[in-house]
Amino acid sequence: MSDFEKVKDFILDMGFAISHEEPEEELVVIDDDERGIQNLVIDCEGSIVILEQIIIPMPKDSSDFCKRILQINRTLVHGAFVLDEEGTTLLFRDTLQLENLDRNELEGSIDALSLALAEYANELVSFARG
Repeated sequence: MSDFEKVKDFILDMGFAISHEEPEEELVVIDDDERGIQNLVIDCEGSIVILEQIIIPMPKDSSDFCKRILQINRTLVHGAFVLDEEGTTLLFRDTLQLENLDRNELEGSIDALSLALAEYANELVSFARG
């Protein structure tokens, strides 16, 4: 079984529905509105799996917001809030090694995203609104 198939099996075993799949890219997208997961991209790239979800657009004056994001990152169990290449969008991102990946590790990463959103959603939205 390929690493991609193993990751897909873990996702389905956790009860997530795959909303989009690109097998040639070894990429799936999952959603779970109850847990705050919307368009979470799970991408097998070489020896790692990348989890990435768009959170909010960056506010125009973002220096205080960036400082706060760094403080929030310190509290996260897995992953981190990051900026896209243009610096215009806040994302959640985590990377895991595929070689020894197990279901619990993948689930922990997804749970960390859900927990971060549950804890900080109001604060993130208020920053986004300016």
